[in-house]
Amino acid sequence: MTTATDVPTTVTTQVYRVYIKAPRERVWQAITDPDWTVRYGYGGRAEYEPDLRPGATYRGMLTDAMKERGAQGGHPTPDVGVDGEILEVDPPNRLVQTFRMVMEPTMAAEGFTRVTYELEQREGATKLTVVHELEGAPTLAAVMAGAAEDIGGGGGWSWVLSDLKSLLETGERMADV
Repeated sequence: MTTATDVPTTVTTQVYRVYIKAPRERVWQAITDPDWTVRYGYGGRAEYEPDLRPGATYRGMLTDAMKERGAQGGHPTPDVGVDGEILEVDPPNRLVQTFRMVMEPTMAAEGFTRVTYELEQREGATKLTVVHELEGAPTLAAVMAGAAEDIGGGGGWSWVLSDLKSLLETGERMADV
């Protein structure tokens, strides 16, 4: 059986780019508004507390289904799957935050990484670039690159951004998770 840690990765900075036929403000809202974040990707609620500003905390909450799957697999999962801190905010252009996957002990031990969202309005679309700096986090790098997709761990950033694009352009998710 292949696990995410069996997949070698030397990529310490991953860059994902997608063009979404939606205004930049709407894409920004989908990334930062908890009521939107539950509608795509893995369905977890993103929370910025006390609000979206430098120094605020970030938490990616797990769904009940995620927690149930973890318990069935013999590893109970916490309510919070990802945590971090907001470093920069320039709505609706740029968001920089730290990111630590705390739902799994190996990835939690790898510590904080850095994620940058850059949004650029293009004619009729928004160019969304996500840069994930993963130095010192090889397990998380493999997972975010989609290495765990075939073992039930998801398709990483490609999955999340594809689902975000589908939702904003059609009003529907790619598929239920």
